[in-house]
Order: sequence, then structure tokens, then C-alpha cells
Amino acid sequence: MGSHKALAISFLAFLLCLCSVAKGGNSQLQTYIVHVHPPESTVFASDGDRKSWYRSFLPTTSASGDDGSRMIYSYENLASGFAARLTKEEVKDMEKKDGFISANPDRLLQLLTTRTPSFLGLQPQPKAWVRKNHGEGVVIGVLDTGVVPSHPSFSGEGMAPPPAKWKGRCEFQASECNNKLIGARAFLSGAMAMEGAGAVPMSPLDDNGHGTHIAGTAAGAAVKNASVLGQAGGTAVGMAPKAHLAIYKVCTGKGCAVSDVLAGYDTAVADGVDVISISLGHHGVPFFQDEVAVGTFRAMEKGVFVSCAAGNDGPGSSTLSNDAPWMLTVGASTIDRNIRATVKLGNGTAPIVGESLYQPKDFPSTPLPLVDAGAGGESGAAFCGNGSLNGLDVKGKVVLCERGAGIIQVAKGEVVKAAGGAAMILMNDKPSEFSTLVEAHVLPASHVTYADGLKIRAYIASSSKPTATILFQGTIVGTSPAPAMASFSSRGPSTVSRGILKPDITGPGVSIIAAWASAIGPPSAAGSTGPFFNVKSGTSMSTPHLSGIVALIKRKHPDWSPAAIKSAIMTTASVFSQSRKRIVDETLLPADFFAMGAGHVNPVRAVDPGLVYDLHANDYISYLCGLNYTSKQVGLVVGRPTDCSKAGSIAGKDLNYPSISVSLGTKGGNVTVKRTVRNVGLAANSVYRAKVEVPKHVSVCVEPKMLAFHRLNQELSFTVTISSGPQESGVAEGQLSWVGGGHYVVRSPISITHE
Repeated sequence: MGSHKALAISFLAFLLCLCSVAKGGNSQLQTYIVHVHPPESTVFASDGDRKSWYRSFLPTTSASGDDGSRMIYSYENLASGFAARLTKEEVKDMEKKDGFISANPDRLLQLLTTRTPSFLGLQPQPKAWVRKNHGEGVVIGVLDTGVVPSHPSFSGEGMAPPPAKWKGRCEFQASECNNKLIGARAFLSGAMAMEGAGAVPMSPLDDNGHGTHIAGTAAGAAVKNASVLGQAGGTAVGMAPKAHLAIYKVCTGKGCAVSDVLAGYDTAVADGVDVISISLGHHGVPFFQDEVAVGTFRAMEKGVFVSCAAGNDGPGSSTLSNDAPWMLTVGASTIDRNIRATVKLGNGTAPIVGESLYQPKDFPSTPLPLVDAGAGGESGAAFCGNGSLNGLDVKGKVVLCERGAGIIQVAKGEVVKAAGGAAMILMNDKPSEFSTLVEAHVLPASHVTYADGLKIRAYIASSSKPTATILFQGTIVGTSPAPAMASFSSRGPSTVSRGILKPDITGPGVSIIAAWASAIGPPSAAGSTGPFFNVKSGTSMSTPHLSGIVALIKRKHPDWSPAAIKSAIMTTASVFSQSRKRIVDETLLPADFFAMGAGHVNPVRAVDPGLVYDLHANDYISYLCGLNYTSKQVGLVVGRPTDCSKAGSIAGKDLNYPSISVSLGTKGGNVTVKRTVRNVGLAANSVYRAKVEVPKHVSVCVEPKMLAFHRLNQELSFTVTISSGPQESGVAEGQLSWVGGGHYVVRSPISITHE
């Protein structure tokens, strides 16, 4: 590389947290992420020169050469700095050197289909763009636990070669990568340092399954006759089956080291990915301390779209992860499929509908004794944790267990089975209400709602000889309500920026079938030799759905910015279920915007939205300054020196976002926001009229009330003034729709907080 001026530098800062101990070495060594800024006059003749300068910050005993060096990563694209194993004393010495910015300990982030394409309207293909598109030529980068390259979901048959811009590489054998799986890298040095040197194989091979599932959901090739334990059969295919996949293994089953995640970001952007899909993160910290927010800002600035999981900490309020406005934050909802396991009680009452993936054919239909695991009075016994059934006779019986206590559902069944139980009924805890999951249990089981669980518990308490059986009825399609919000899906409002309504969107994330790394279920049901599929639930599953849909839009509109694509997705979303009723949450009441964002994704409409709200890096800089961050803190996020007095500042409500979120307080008042839209519809000459729907106590005035466009890509601005009298604390919701252009409805949710 020839001489060049040093690029603007990223000043990252991260929370202090879990530190790693180098195995077999100095017990005080920890992995630190170090951020530095060279003098403006510095010119690096090569990447090697840059790395040599990084090494100048290391202790003289460890700075020479790669072998034996304590430097783990040298960041170049999304950060200026490195990750290295250092002692606290060495960091203190480093702080005295010119160019030093920050050094913070590494830490772990937690990892947060045969039906969904048709559920989303992509099959059978209703429009020509779907038949011709499929995301061809778009590269989706998946940062997760790796991939199983031999799975047919990653077959390169019929795929075009990678785009000319692609610069990545494959760390599998050459025969294992192809025109579908065009890249595979492993970044696990941080995890190795935390778990002990050599503890983690440095390979992109997925030994967990999570990454394989996500990659298959986003862009898996079509695999006919796919099923899981004989259920939900059909053709498994990703959202963008012609898109290319680049895999960056930055996580193990224990979590994801920040240093590894940054290395994955850094490499993915340099490789030439178009979309990044990440299902990891944390919540509740300022953006300048959030490594996911910082890394994704630089990716966005380079034109890379980033799709992130909202998190699985719902249904409590303000539990969001990944709430920066430059990323798409995705919640999780159900689809219209049920793998039914019906509970029949001995008292003759109506059967209770539940779910289970494992559907044994030989389970007796005759009633068995029924027992409540919590009846013995042992603390926590109702949750069926390890040892909780000691002293309780469950042999040959159906055991009622309660969801919760941090114990995974399948593990509860393992406890029941080990104690001699014949079957398990898993009842929801109160927060989960009506939201049930399909799981590969190790014994006959049924997952039922909280209300139904209480009925079963009451029957057990009132009968001297309670009995029950489970009837396994297989896969049922066309169930209702669908979609409905999952109880686990994290909720807003954001605690970092109340002026931005988050999450942005919801997509299918409950009981999703996609590729897997190995056989699942009890040994008696494991007859398949592959290819393996699994059913999983989480915002980890909804996120790759949106990543694949972004690839479809990107293929159709390659010149659109990430913000324009996000706008298209949000303003075409629906708040109604398939039965044309409002989408409900886990309580079966209408879901609010803090649960579902703008609504449920509609990919067919999103590719042709009519109008878009656009944003660019400088807009986000003014927004960050408006959060009362210092210029240095803003510089930490955006990766270059920033002066807020020159950049200006705007409140979150004034960011040109596709949704509107304002606060009026309990005394009422009024607030005005400004928005700008661009005409991307089919007609140059088009007229849109404002339609507002809000509660009676709220008044909304839009000026002008009509937007008349005369050319494509023309931009027009408008203001929205929201007024209210005194109100009790709470949130009111409404929507603004621009209707016109022939057939377009461009809808923005409005959230009004009184507090």
C-alpha cells in the first residue's frame, strides 16, 4: 500500500466488565481493547507500519514480532487500535504515551424455515420482482457461532459467482466454500483468552448450531422435504435464497468476546458485505460505551445495513438491546403454525391445547397419574430444577412443571425423565401468559398457557386421584392469532434515547425451522442421519428474517442508503394480524409500539414504499450531540474528532426517523417535529395527502396537508404539531399516513408519552 494520510480514528470506549486470565501465564494478564489516535501528520506507508505503531504502545518485552506477542487483534476499518493481553500496571504506563485514548477490559456479550416465506407473502411469488430477485448478488455477513458448510442449505448450485468487489476468504477447505458460502472466518482469540489458551478451536465450523440456523434463515438455499422430528415438513428456504453468505465466527456457546466481535465487524466491512446480521448485544448503556452501536455506526457510514436483535428479556418495559437509530432493531412474533400436543384431563373438561416438537406415536391415550411438582412444598420445586423432585414420587406419572427460574424448558424435562416421570406438562409463568413455544423435549410433553396451567393445578389440588394424558396431533397450519408478539421479545422505551421509538419492526421469531448442526430430540426419535434442522425461538431468529428481506430490497434498490431501506421496511409494516385484527401481545391484548415497533414486516410492500425518510452520518452526529454527550464522547462513536459546537445538536424527536416519539408531560402542551420525505414511487408526478389517527385527547396538525411531487427523488418537508391537555401518566399512540401516488400508504407510528 502506498503512502496515505491516516484515516479518521475511532475513539471507542466500553464498559468495564468480565476480565480474562491468560492460561498458564501471568495471573494478572487481562485482554484489553486499546484505542489510540496517531498525530494528524502521521502517514503509514503500509498496514505493517500501522501495526508496528500499535506495538509501540506495548511493553518492550512483548512488542517485537508476532510470535509470543500479547497483541491479539490489530483493528483497521472500524476502529483505530488493538486488543492485547496486559496487566493493569502496563495499562497505566501506556496511558502516558502520546496518542493513547482508552483501554478497557474485554467482556462477553450474550447470544440473544419451512413456513415463514409463505407466511410473509414470498411464496407463491406474487410479483415479478420476487421471481427475479431472491437477493442475487447481495452479500450477507453473519456474525455468530459459525456454520456447518456441508449442510444443503448452503449449496452453491445455481448460484452466480461472488460480486467483483468481494475480498473475503474461506478458512474451510476450498471444496467446502462455493458461490453460496463465499467466505468463512473465525475470530476467537478473545474467547480463547477468556476460556484459557487453546480452549476454543480456531475454526469457523459451528459446533453450537445457532449460527447455522441464522445463516439458513437469512439466505439458505431451498431444501426439499425438510422437517424436524417428522414435523413441519416442507421446503426449507431462506428469505433471500440467491444472496451470498459470509460467515464470521465471533461467538462460542458461552458468549461472544467484544474483541472478537470488533474483529468480525472490521473484517466484514473490508471484505465487502452489504448486510450484517447480528443476534447479540446488551442494553441500557450510552452509545459511546456500547461496542455494538459503535461498530455498526462505522458500518452504516460505509453503506452497510445492520440488522440487530432487540433481545429476549421481555415482556418487561425498557429491556431493549441494540437501540441505536442507525441500526434496525428487530422484535419477535409468532407465525400461523402450531405443532400440537393436547392435554386431556381426567375430569372430563375440554381438552387443553399445547405444543411440543417431539410427537411420540406410542404414548398411551389412557390416563396416567398426574402430579404437581410444586405440591411437595420444596422451595423452587415447581420449576423442576436439578434435585427439585427428590422425595416426590413421579415414577410413571405426568408431572406439571412451571416455566421460569432461569432453567431452559428442555432441561426441566430431563429432570422429570431422570426421576422416572412418564411425561411433562410445562405451564407458563405469569409474565409469559399465552405465549408458548415448540421445543424438542426429551420425553412426551406439552407446553400450555399460564391460564390453562392454573386450571390443571386447580384440578390436581381438588382431586384425590388426578389423571391426564397427552394427545399428539402433529402440525397444524393456519392457526390464529398470527402474528402475535412473543412474551420474550424485549420492549421499549429505550433508556438511552427516549426520542427514538424502538424496536423498529417485528418479524417471525417463534418456532422457526432452519438448518442445524446436529440431530436433536431424544435418542428414540433421532432416526434421521441428516440434513439436520431445528426449531428455535428468539429475536435471534427474527433478525435474520429481516436481514434477508433487506437483501431483497438492496438487490432492487442498490443505491438506497441503509436509512432509506429501514424507512421502506417500517412505513410499509402492518399492525394487523392475518385475521385483520390488531396484533396482540402475550396477554392477547393489542400490542403497543414499544412491543412491535412500526408493526410486522411486509416484504412485498417494502420493496415499493412510495416515499422514504432518509438519514446520513452527519444527521446522527447532530443527534448524538443532542443527547448531551461531550464532543469527545461523540467522537468515540463516530470514529473521528468531533466538535458539537460546529456540528450542531438536535433532539431525538427531530431526527428524520420513520416514526415519531414525543413527550408532553402530564401538564400537556404541544411539540412540533419536522420530517422530510423523498419520492421513490413509480410516478414522477404524484400527490400524497396526510391522514392522522390519534386518541380523542390528542390533537395533531400536519402542515402542509398535501405533498405534490413533480419528479422522482424529489424531497419535500412537512411539520407535525402534537398537542394535548393535562393527562395522567401514560402513553398515547396514533399514526400519520401519507396516502397517494396511486396505491401507497406510507405510515409512521406516533408515540406520545405523558410523564
